[in-house]
Amino acid sequence: MERKYYQFNAQGKVLGRLATEIANVLNGKRKVDYLPNVDGGDFVVVTNSDGVIVTGNKRKNKKYFRHTGYVGGIKEISFEEQIKKDSRKTIERAVYGMLPKNKLRAKMMKRLLIYKSDEHKHKIDKII
Repeated sequence: MERKYYQFNAQGKVLGRLATEIANVLNGKRKVDYLPNVDGGDFVVVTNSDGVIVTGNKRKNKKYFRHTGYVGGIKEISFEEQIKKDSRKTIERAVYGMLPKNKLRAKMMKRLLIYKSDEHKHKIDKII
C-alpha cells in the first residue's frame, strides 16, 4: 500500500471543518479501495496550527476537560488558553474525536503531523 503526504494549511480555517477533512484522509475515505476494517489512509501534515479559528463565542466559552486521576481532580482549560499554550493539541483532539472508535484509531493518529509554522521536513504529494 502506497501512502501519500497531504498538507493542510490551518491558517484562517474553522477547526471542525478542518478536522473532518483531516479525518477523512487519515481514514482512507478519499481512496477508491476504501475498506472500513483496513487502515489504508495517508499521512497528513498540518501547518500554521496557531491560525485555526472557531465560530461564535467558542473562543472564550469552549472548554477542554481532563482528569488527573485523583478524587476531584478535574481540570479545565478554555480554547483561548489552549491556543496560547499549545495550538497543536486543539487540532489533535478534534481529529481524535472524529476518527472511528476502534483499534485502528491509534495507528491513524500516528500519521497526523502538526506544526506551528510552515516549515517541515516531509515531501508533500498534495496540498489541500
